[in-house]
Amino acid sequence: MGYDAWTDGPFGGGRHGRPGRGEHEGGRGRRRVFDGGELKLVLLKLIADAPRHGYDLIREIEGLSGGGYAPSPGVVYPTLTLLDEMGLIEEHRSEGTKKRFAATEAGRGHLAEAAAPVDELFARLRKLADHRERTDGAPIRRAMGNLRQVLQHRLMRDDVSEDTLHEVAALIDDAARKIERMK
Repeated sequence: MGYDAWTDGPFGGGRHGRPGRGEHEGGRGRRRVFDGGELKLVLLKLIADAPRHGYDLIREIEGLSGGGYAPSPGVVYPTLTLLDEMGLIEEHRSEGTKKRFAATEAGRGHLAEAAAPVDELFARLRKLADHRERTDGAPIRRAMGNLRQVLQHRLMRDDVSEDTLHEVAALIDDAARKIERMK
């Protein structure tokens, strides 16, 4: 049997290849992209690539995901503490008050053993960035914002009847059907 980073490694049993259960970030109701064991591997890999502090890690993950995911400081900093306590990273000389971390030999060894799962995790970030680029383009955001503004303006008037609400809903449903049928 081969090495399984999710059950054999120091991170315990993650759910390989699947996002975690729902986690609300910033009230936006987004799903968590990584479970705890997976996030540890992502952070460890990024730290092994270059010494970093927590804010750098958050921004790097956000960049890799095309802005689709940024782990909260409340998840990142305790994970860094755990990786440090596990001897996989250590504090690196830094300027200022921010703690920068570098991977230890044990951390690099663990990454070498978990290379395939780490590659899959970074592929998940790239897939998220690709998805976000396709679905969150500027023209779509502009059009959605325009629709929101028009709906708010029109539906806030005193003369809005139930028939008007049904007409608006029918127009939106019709647009959704047309988009769905596009090739």
